[in-house]
Parts: sequence; C-alpha cells; structure tokens
Amino acid sequence: PPPDPSTFPPNSYEPRPFFHFEILHESTQSLARVGRIHTPHGVIDTPGYVAVATNGALKGVDFRDADKAGQQLVFCNTYHLLLQPGTEVVEGAGGLHGFVNRRDRPLITDSGGFQVFSLAYGSVHEELSTGGELKRASKGGRPRNSHTNGGEPSTNSPPPVKVTEEGVVFRSYRDGRKFLLTPESTVQAQKSFGADIIIPLDELPPYHIDPKVLENSVERTHRWEARSLQEHLRDVKEQAMYCVIHGGLDRDLRKKSMDYLTSLPFDGVSIGGALGKNSDELLKLLEWMMPLLNENVGDVDRRSKPRHLLGIADEPSILGAVKNGIDTMDSCYPTRLARHGTLLSREGKVHIKSGRYSRQYGVPIDPECRCSTCQQYD
Repeated sequence: PPPDPSTFPPNSYEPRPFFHFEILHESTQSLARVGRIHTPHGVIDTPGYVAVATNGALKGVDFRDADKAGQQLVFCNTYHLLLQPGTEVVEGAGGLHGFVNRRDRPLITDSGGFQVFSLAYGSVHEELSTGGELKRASKGGRPRNSHTNGGEPSTNSPPPVKVTEEGVVFRSYRDGRKFLLTPESTVQAQKSFGADIIIPLDELPPYHIDPKVLENSVERTHRWEARSLQEHLRDVKEQAMYCVIHGGLDRDLRKKSMDYLTSLPFDGVSIGGALGKNSDELLKLLEWMMPLLNENVGDVDRRSKPRHLLGIADEPSILGAVKNGIDTMDSCYPTRLARHGTLLSREGKVHIKSGRYSRQYGVPIDPECRCSTCQQYD
C-alpha cells in the first residue's frame, strides 16, 4: 500500500512562502473562478492556457513574442530534455530558465511518464483507434526500415517499455540507449531543470483497459507519486509539486485517487490519466469530479489549491474545463494548428491556406483582435 499521510513531516503540510494561490472571484453560475498563482519567477493569472515548449522551445513562436501576447506559464517535457540535451547541459546553463533565456516567467515540467507510456500505447488517437493494443518495439529501439522484414514489425520483439515497481525502463528514440525512469530520478532531473512547478511520476494506462489492471495501475501510481513527493521534500528548492489524479473514467477509482493524493502535502492538483475518447466524455467526468474538489475533507483544504488539466486545451474543452473550476490547462494544440495553417478567431477556425483567401487583400483576419498577426497581416 502507499504510505499513510501521517508518515510525511508535519512541516511539509505548512504553506510555502514562495508559492501560493489566491482566489480573486468565484462564479455564482458555475464552478469557474479567477485567481492568481504566485511563483518565484512571476505570477500566473487564472484561468490560463499553458503553452507547450517540448524541448524548451515553442514550435514556430519565439518566447519574446509569446510573452508580449501575454503567455505566462510554459510547459516543458522532461522526457525530451533528458534525452537531448540532458540534465547536465541544462543545469550548466543555470537551469531551464537560463537555458531558454526566460528568467522572469514561470515554467512547469512533467515527469516524462506520458511520453514513455506513449511509446507503448502510441498517441491518444492511435490508442483509441487500435483498441489499446500494445505497440511492439523494433529491435534495439530503433525505427524499422525496408531492410528488415520488409518494414513489418517482428512479433518476437519485446514491448518498448518495461514497468516494474522500481520504475519504467525504455529506450531512447535517438540512439537506442536504455533508460530507467523512477519516481526519484524524474524528481532529481526536474530539480536540475529548476522549474517552478514539477510533476511526480505516474503510470498512464490506456483508455481501453481491463478494470482490474486499471485498479492496479492506480495503486502503483499512488506509490510512485508518494515516492516522488518524498524525494521532492528532501530538498524543495523553492519548487511546487502537483499530484496527478488518476482512475480513467471509473468514478470509484477517481474518488479513491482524489481522496488519497489530496491528503498528501502536494501544492496543487492536476487531472491526468485517460480522460475519455472525446470532449463530451471529458466534460462529463469533470462535471462529476470537480465539485468534489470544492469540498474540504477533515483538515484537508482542497478548494484553495490550484488545479491543472494535463494535455487538454482545444476550444470546447477549455470552455468546459473553466466552467468546472480548472485553473490552468496545457496542450500543443494551438501551435500545432498554426504550423499547419489554421488560425483561431472569434468567428471560428480560419484555414488560411484555402484558395478562398488568396485574393482577400486588405481584409484583416480578425478586426477586433489586437495581436501582432491580426494587426500586420491580412
């Protein structure tokens, strides 16, 4: 079983002087709220979108331009930073803030677990479309080419990840090197990166999963997150750590995960795991789940901690999540859209590569928008 909350030091439950969340306004019509998260590198106004800078860089957007547009919190991926350039290089540059030259705005890093388990189950889209069938790795962890079995994967090759109680073993997609990611090692990596908010190691099971296997996964995640928290508390370094609530769409497991993890001295709450096959399932889950986070249980003050939705930030989900009391949410969705020629406007999506726009000279994209793109281009 995971450790009892009483085994954590009493002072770990005390407020952090370098990190706190203030609620400025709460809606009377929904669970939506306006707040402000204070971190060592600046304030995060909520509700707010968190842009994803996978390797410490936003795709197609310079940090200076993003900052001018009002971007505050930015998400970086530990998995990719571990593989390239590595913790020593980032730490040598003065941590992630120095490495990306963004010293006056907050950063958040994840544990690397999402990307590792994506090696096993593919992207969310792939996992849903294949019914959760485990991907098979090519020999040595490298992509197959036409010189090996005609490009077909071998049925005898091992799974691309191996999960044990200690952690998860995977191979680098860059050179095939073997890595062991543990609750302790991911925290140590995130300590060297120096982000304002860090995430514990969790197991990400697929959407299609046997109920008993899901239950075992949630239990392992609780043990891993508790170990991550214990490692974090050994040297806090003015960093906040959010727990990750799991349980898929199983409400009993979600409540069990919520009750246990919010009883531990985490600084915030994030919602993770399989969140449904579409926006409707996600919002139904949040509509049931989020009111429970407004209820304090005993001495546990759930309501006053910031809440983050992991990996979801399309337009319908943002609107639904905010109404249900989510404070921040991250996704690479907006920058991915932009790279493929789709703009988001008040009138909906604009597919700017379409021939219908080829001769619309002098017509602004969105006449009410004050961003540099809408002001300078038509």
